[in-house]
Amino acid sequence: MVTPRDERLTKARRVRRATDFARAYRYRWSAAEGPLVLYAGPAEVAASDTSEARIGVSVSRRIGNAVVRNRWKRRLREAFRVVRPRLAAGNDYVVVVRSGLPPRGTHGAKQIEESLVRLAARVTGRPQYGQMPCSGDDGRSGDVARGAPRRRGRTT
Repeated sequence: MVTPRDERLTKARRVRRATDFARAYRYRWSAAEGPLVLYAGPAEVAASDTSEARIGVSVSRRIGNAVVRNRWKRRLREAFRVVRPRLAAGNDYVVVVRSGLPPRGTHGAKQIEESLVRLAARVTGRPQYGQMPCSGDDGRSGDVARGAPRRRGRTT
């Protein structure tokens, strides 16, 4: 299947820099459903010139081998491409896969699409969405208090 040029998921429609991922994590606005966790935050002013929603995908090695991880990434990018017009513009969305294999077939694709829409609506529909949470008020310290994801394993 050939995607029309204006519907492609170009680099401008993806979250690619580590600072953009960190900003979405730092806002700490998230929702989870099944194997997916969606983090969201307002896009940077310079990045939001296009005023389109952008997506970043994070699939850990513990999910599976490269074939499984890339299958997840392809499935999530395609789902985002399809539902992008239904998502709030000017936001960066980061999807983290927690476990398992991606659902197969067209039914599985529809499941992921609907899941993305529901998660995005839950996060962006909150009354205080877009406001930076006060750091350090939850008793945590260090990078975790700033919203960075916890690291596992060696820290050297």
